[in-house]
Amino acid sequence: MIKRPRRLRKTEILRKMVRETRIDQASLIYPMFVRDGEGIREEIPSMAGQYRYSVDRMYEELEKLSDAGVGAVMLFGIPDHKDEKGSQAYAEDGVIQRALWEAKKRFPDLYYITDVCLCEYTSHGHCGMLKGCEVDNDSTLELLAKTALSHVQAGADMVAPSDMMDGRVGKIRTVLDAEGYEDIPIMSYAVKYASGFYAPFRDAAKSAPAFGDRKSYQMDYHNSREGIKEILLDEEEGADIVMVKPALAYLDMIAKAKEATNLPIAAYSVSGEYAMIKAAAEKGWIMEDQIVCETAVAAFRAGAQSYLTYYAKELAGFIKEGRIG
Repeated sequence: MIKRPRRLRKTEILRKMVRETRIDQASLIYPMFVRDGEGIREEIPSMAGQYRYSVDRMYEELEKLSDAGVGAVMLFGIPDHKDEKGSQAYAEDGVIQRALWEAKKRFPDLYYITDVCLCEYTSHGHCGMLKGCEVDNDSTLELLAKTALSHVQAGADMVAPSDMMDGRVGKIRTVLDAEGYEDIPIMSYAVKYASGFYAPFRDAAKSAPAFGDRKSYQMDYHNSREGIKEILLDEEEGADIVMVKPALAYLDMIAKAKEATNLPIAAYSVSGEYAMIKAAAEKGWIMEDQIVCETAVAAFRAGAQSYLTYYAKELAGFIKEGRIG
């Protein structure tokens, strides 16, 4: 035989030399839950090893991330008070706003991205303003832009709208530019499916809808061309990065996104993916470290350039060890 592919698999050095997919710690983003209150570090029952932190204790996790080499954090806020208009999302002293002030003081070298949505802040749990039992798109845009602006004024380095309202990227871009924040990038949750993989997150963020579901604004998981339409629309409106969410069951969409746009692609390995790996590992059915590495590499191999994951600290360690990357 002339052609023997195994020649290039013979040693570890050679395998790494010809590796097609490269990952480094700078590509990792850690999603973190911050809640109102004091002295709180409470484990999330459906996400073993993940916690909700009050602002005065979030430094404990930020320090671990910094030490591990994870440079970026995505903040999700959990307020004590919720109302129909999600007013704590854009309150000057809201939980995310206070978290940003404190984090910037203690760990100024970390990069802070904020989730811009209303579901954690509304009494009904939907991602926008209600008109009867329907989520009203256009009235929601004003509050999303107001929320994004308040985050940036508090110190956010990037905003990430996750609501899936039509036109929200353009509205946020217009408002930020008008206020002199034209250099703040927007990471759009462009391809966000109505997915069962979000269940543990809704437990973590206490954001399950009080009635109905989110299928009128999040995407039907049967569709792929619709996802490309969303990407192209968000690109036109000023998105700087587009995200595919969830990651593991939608690797095809990550690959299609890479072909459709020159914008950087982010993939979010969501709470359900994390919970499944944790549960199976606790049963002894899988090797947790190996599965974490494989699923991460799968997202990058498909075309992602950044990866939001609750395993960010562990993956940073695996990269440092040379196990992946």
